[in-house]
Amino acid sequence: MRLLILSDTHVPRKAARLPDPVWRAVEAADVVVHAGDWVEADLVDRLDAATPRLIGVYGNNDGPDVRERLPEIARADLDGLRFAVVHETGPASGRERRCDRAFPDADVLVFGHSHIPWDSVTPAGLRLLNPGSPTDRRRQPACTYLTARIHHGTLTDVELHPL
Repeated sequence: MRLLILSDTHVPRKAARLPDPVWRAVEAADVVVHAGDWVEADLVDRLDAATPRLIGVYGNNDGPDVRERLPEIARADLDGLRFAVVHETGPASGRERRCDRAFPDADVLVFGHSHIPWDSVTPAGLRLLNPGSPTDRRRQPACTYLTARIHHGTLTDVELHPL
């Protein structure tokens, strides 16, 4: 199973559209995971139409049109891996232990908000992934997104893609 992991797309506020490499990754993915800050529901519709499965949540910059369609926290079982998706996890300091307490029933937590790519494993074994942003790099050297695979219930080939 091929995954595309996005967050903080901010379309059309920070970019008129997603970059072409992201759309190519959408076409190749079996599942697209989006950790919030879409800004407008049009992108929700476009991604939902372009991928076999979309898992998404709303973020702090999302208005009522996105919030009425998406939850604050999403959970999904993907080939035996328990995923949770949320926009914000708080400050980097103490994140692993906080997430262990908040998501004890998840194997992978996808989050966004900071625009800072993150890939770590908590003391309890929870994999934390933040793809950064494909449209607003803020203080990062490049805009980014993640791809990964799930093979026989194991997350593999997690790759950060700079744009």
